Amino acid sequence: MNKLVFANLLHRPLRSLISVFAVAIEVIMMLTIIAIMMGQLTGQKRMNNGIGADLIVRASNAMIFNGINGAVIPVKLGGILLGLPHVTVATPVNQKLSMVDGLEVLWGIDYPTYSQLSPFVFVSGRPLEKPDEVIVDDIFAATGNGHRVGETILIEKRPFRITGVFEHGKGGRKLISIDAMDDITGTPGKASAFYLKVDQPENIPLVTKEIHAVHGLGDYQVMTMEEWYSLMTPDHIPALNTAMRVVIWIAIIIGFMVIFQSMYTSVLERTREIGILKSLGASDLTIVTGVLRETAVLAAAGVLLGVAVSLAVKAVLAYKLPFMYLDMNAAWVARGAVIGFAGSVCGALYPAWMAARKDPIDALAYE
Repeated sequence: MNKLVFANLLHRPLRSLISVFAVAIEVIMMLTIIAIMMGQLTGQKRMNNGIGADLIVRASNAMIFNGINGAVIPVKLGGILLGLPHVTVATPVNQKLSMVDGLEVLWGIDYPTYSQLSPFVFVSGRPLEKPDEVIVDDIFAATGNGHRVGETILIEKRPFRITGVFEHGKGGRKLISIDAMDDITGTPGKASAFYLKVDQPENIPLVTKEIHAVHGLGDYQVMTMEEWYSLMTPDHIPALNTAMRVVIWIAIIIGFMVIFQSMYTSVLERTREIGILKSLGASDLTIVTGVLRETAVLAAAGVLLGVAVSLAVKAVLAYKLPFMYLDMNAAWVARGAVIGFAGSVCGALYPAWMAARKDPIDALAYE
């Protein structure tokens, strides 16, 4: 039976290859698109893991992602927060989602206090000193033909001179002064969030209570950085979950329909062959398993090809777009492989059942 399975596949090599590529496209579509979507979440975590803050304070209606909430918090609130017991650093940040030069979050910081959260490690150059200056991380500096200290770049169509290149993980790819960001956003004296440093980790719950006890801050969002990171999952972003499900179902339908068409046509072409097998005593189960074995071989080949191409695409994108995070972990690779394989086998169930139902006498008379 195994020899017959491979002989059938080789008898129509083009159709078999199309089926393999269809399954591969199904897997590639799932893994790459979901990797890009999930990468936006993991990218937020990685870009913020070097800030060094213990707490983040945001407005009551602030959403999870940076840059889409606007600057509504008075900068002068920093003096009140710094005056609380156990708070050693309180620094304002103005974040803006920009689509002028591609989708990115621009950060305006108060460098003297922001650097107190965790010291910057400069690869080259120096810190911010003037409103028309910008410091960039090493990943942005490596993009394109490279960016160097002294070069002028446009941010929101305004010229800024690069004065330093720092190791990534400080929040944004490009950091300008908060005054310059306030001017860009038209929100003078406002911030999107405050980052706080606490003297001892065990005092974090106490500081949180003290902030909420301040008049006007009772409904503010006060979270540890770990709590904020924990919200960056598809479960907390309904639109992302919906988009991922849509991508998965479209991919499943593609694989299902191609395999269904391929095996349905194959069964019709082999009606006489099926009649011979049944006249020789082959059971319905034997016929069904024969069709499903062919499908399994096609699906397995397609899944392997799809995973290989997906990993290659990830490597190419990582090289071409180093600032883009792609989250293609082993769990999603395994899930994509299982979905691709199962969807393909399901596409062959009806053709297999149709083959088993054929009457041997009618099949032998079929021309």
